[in-house]
Amino acid sequence: MELGIQYLTIFSFSSENWTRPAAEIDDLMGLMRRFIRWDLAELHHKGVRIGVIGERDRVDPELLALIDDAVALTCENTALNLVIAFNYGSRAEIAKAARRLAERALEGAIKPEDITPEAFSAALDTHGVPDPDLLIRTSGELRLSNFLLWQSAYTEFVFLDAYWPDFGRELLQQAIDEFHGRIRRFGGVVTRSTG
Repeated sequence: MELGIQYLTIFSFSSENWTRPAAEIDDLMGLMRRFIRWDLAELHHKGVRIGVIGERDRVDPELLALIDDAVALTCENTALNLVIAFNYGSRAEIAKAARRLAERALEGAIKPEDITPEAFSAALDTHGVPDPDLLIRTSGELRLSNFLLWQSAYTEFVFLDAYWPDFGRELLQQAIDEFHGRIRRFGGVVTRSTG
């Protein structure tokens, strides 16, 4: 918030993480429970609005209730929008959006020619959230790992060798500084002044 960031999306648990050992899955679920129980009050006090994207299947109903309570408690906050991708996979999100639009077309609510990039974006779990300007990938990996594939069409990427537990303000500032040093063209051409 001090840096003027209005939207922050973090990848908490991938839908592919279910293939990990059971003990590791339990630990990851425990992290989400701990976040809600320990950090929610402070975030709410600071005006952070919590949103969660991802599938609800396979998630323990008690944890889903905690998540729903966190979202409801913070829904009026405006200082920062914290979007948590939990049990999230971008390909599944894209397929679900296509299915929603196909169902609407079958019902006659829309025509196939009404399916534009804007209409597709509105059918995604992230509707109402602006596409990310910057995506920071930690752990030295050079891939998106099925995260915000549609939304990242014109996102700037910064790859860092640090693991997530070591990621702090200094590395965030480093990534933001690198981002500010780039020229964003969004597919166009940047014309330079000659005067």
